[in-house]
Amino acid sequence: MTRRLALGALFIAITAIAIGYAGAFNKSGTPMWAPWLLALGIPVALGAIMILGAARGNRGIGALTFPFAFVVLVLAAGFGAALALPGADGPLSKLWLGLPARAAIVIYGIGLLPIIILPVAYAMTFEAMTLSNQDLERVRAIGRANALLERDAATESAAASTE
Repeated sequence: MTRRLALGALFIAITAIAIGYAGAFNKSGTPMWAPWLLALGIPVALGAIMILGAARGNRGIGALTFPFAFVVLVLAAGFGAALALPGADGPLSKLWLGLPARAAIVIYGIGLLPIIILPVAYAMTFEAMTLSNQDLERVRAIGRANALLERDAATESAAASTE
């Protein structure tokens, strides 16, 4: 169920991103809604991809739910805040940690905050979320079975070509 929801969210997000980019090709200028579709579509797509990468079997993503939701919300809020700020940044604009407001939001909020949160979340859930010895053995058995099938197919192909 988790994967199905993530795939649906990913499809919707990629559609929103594509429509947002298509809006940039409007002859009369980029519509006001186009950047907002990107500001929402990109975080949702990233969140869906993270969920697809972390989901194991029927267990879902477990303890990673809150860090993933936090990252998606921070990204959406950061992109939204950067878009919502009024006017252009000028030489007399207030600096946030040495950067104009929009650049500070993008670099510190969108860039750095997820880089701090996600590795900590993965480290804290590593033992519970990684493959167990049984999972590894199952993957190895599937690999051996596929190797045998490929070898048998190659043998049959070689025998058929010599006839």
